[in-house]
Amino acid sequence: MIDIINIITAVLTIALGGFGLLVPRYTAEVLDLKTGDTTMGLSELRASAGGMFVAVGGWCLWSGEPWAYFMMGMVYLGAGIGRAVALVMDAPPFPKAHLYFVFEAVFAIWLIWANAHALG
Repeated sequence: MIDIINIITAVLTIALGGFGLLVPRYTAEVLDLKTGDTTMGLSELRASAGGMFVAVGGWCLWSGEPWAYFMMGMVYLGAGIGRAVALVMDAPPFPKAHLYFVFEAVFAIWLIWANAHALG
């Protein structure tokens, strides 16, 4: 059961990262981001909201190693911490920001808890 849920989280991570990688203008719109006079913002979205998540999820699927899934949980933990700080300091739109936080927190908790045994 752990393996199945791990795989589902990796596939969802790749799919969501794929939006940032392949359609950064759409991703910017969904995230309420604005692009500037250059394409640097699109480049940043492709890298940080796209390629990074595609690579992490892809590595988890390719390796199948519990420690890799644990580390993907750490990535989601970092995202969740950043989102929690934003919720307190920036007061972003309530439903959207909280939904993203819940998603990040659930993935972080699951991946870290279910795969911690891989650390020895």
